[in-house]
Amino acid sequence: MNGGTYLGRVRDTPSRHQAFATFVRKSLSDARSTRAWNGSEVARRTGISRQTINRWVRGDWSNDPEPARVVAFCEGLGINPTIAFGILGWDRSAPTRPAPAAPPMDPDVEALLRRLVDPTVSESEKYHIRETIRYLAYRPSIPDDQRKGQRRAG
Repeated sequence: MNGGTYLGRVRDTPSRHQAFATFVRKSLSDARSTRAWNGSEVARRTGISRQTINRWVRGDWSNDPEPARVVAFCEGLGINPTIAFGILGWDRSAPTRPAPAAPPMDPDVEALLRRLVDPTVSESEKYHIRETIRYLAYRPSIPDDQRKGQRRAG
């Protein structure tokens, strides 16, 4: 019997593999288009190796993906894991971690976010804002003792 359930999971079927592969491909495409993340960045952000992600994209797996990996992949991309669990035919109660309370947002960051969603701001300006934010977000931190030395020297 194809597609039957066993212990709350749908048995392996090519269509289930394809559905999950499509979900992963769309998630990667969305990360690329909205965040400019490549495969390495997705792997870094989610903690899932590129090899595993590539296997998922191909639908090339004989055992179900580990639920914790599916959760990590989804949460790293800002996707509700219950979506993936539903695609895989699993119980929809994903073992999600409680979301940490967001720290108060800096007013300057709020101003930048408002500009990024403002329809009167040009796409060129939004591009420059995103590139500057990306640069600042991923540059190496400067130790406090070096900062103090730079101030005195200036």
